[in-house]
Amino acid sequence: MSTTQVVDLEDTEGLLAADRDALLRGASMAGAQVRAVAAAANEGELDALRDSVVRSVIWVAGRGTAATAGVMLSSTLGAVAAQPIVVATEAPPWIGPLDVLVVAGDDPGDPALVGAAAVGVRRGARVVVVAPYEGPLRDSTAGRAAVLPPRLLVPDEFGLCRYLAAGVAVLQAVDPKLRTDLAALADELDAETLRNSAARDVFTNPAKSLAARVSDFRVALAGDSAATVALARHGSSTMLRIGNEVVAAAGLADAVVALRTGSSGLSAEQALFHDEELDGPLPERLRVLVLTLAGERTVVAARVAGLDAVDLITAEDVPEVPDTPGGLTGSTGFPAQGGAAGAEQQLAVLAVRLEMAAVYLRLVRG
Repeated sequence: MSTTQVVDLEDTEGLLAADRDALLRGASMAGAQVRAVAAAANEGELDALRDSVVRSVIWVAGRGTAATAGVMLSSTLGAVAAQPIVVATEAPPWIGPLDVLVVAGDDPGDPALVGAAAVGVRRGARVVVVAPYEGPLRDSTAGRAAVLPPRLLVPDEFGLCRYLAAGVAVLQAVDPKLRTDLAALADELDAETLRNSAARDVFTNPAKSLAARVSDFRVALAGDSAATVALARHGSSTMLRIGNEVVAAAGLADAVVALRTGSSGLSAEQALFHDEELDGPLPERLRVLVLTLAGERTVVAARVAGLDAVDLITAEDVPEVPDTPGGLTGSTGFPAQGGAAGAEQQLAVLAVRLEMAAVYLRLVRG
């Protein structure tokens, strides 16, 4: 539901003054978080996983961005990884020495994480802790775990990219054939942050543009795959937690039904000829923002063809800017060679855009 703005999205000084909780800084730390994970992997934190037989990789996360990252990793890399990726809320009963167990979260006292880590150690599995390594979680593993703790102090609502990077690092240690360059991913996230900086106007700033669209309509974020539906739910959660904005999250099929059955209010033609003096105020219309990966765009566009108030949002849909860092393409920030970025990279970029849009929604209220 739209709210009255106190600070204009074009008012750079006003936005910065309203950012008393340093939310823009937190949302801009995704690239740094990914670099921290890459540095830990390069320092040998995951060497115990290399050159060994692995039956499965199990991702245990109770809630929040860690759970979302597990779904995204399973959806995007499950088909290409040499080992199956299992997403669970606790250690499965069949876990054993041939399995890798990743426990991920922001609370070292979470009973689900502590219990899963203890079971993994007891059964001889290789345990990786992607969480603060302290308290009950540290006691339950007794030094028998690889550790990727957060090296930067960032609120958990901005931690999705760190969990994605940690998952990618673990999967690459287990299966060297996987090729996701974490340093390049960090550069892409920094480029996205630069495009979304407070100094850029709405027309050249994807996050501000997204915030403007969310504030003017009833909005639903939709996805057409497990990964993009998970991203939509992350966006919905972020909009609520940070932006104090209620935004629905749904599968594309549900959103299409809502639009076709007229639950979005007036059609574009009806709105054009609407007279508020005779017909009363216009009902608030539904706008569906479909979060889409590059490989899905053609199919998704065909599914929503002819529907009003539908926008396709992809990582590469960004305006041309003259000062994009060298080595990146001028309009997208993705490497010029090799085609579109991997699905996990696109998801990370879109997550940063949604998070920064939520921050702008919070800041415009002053």
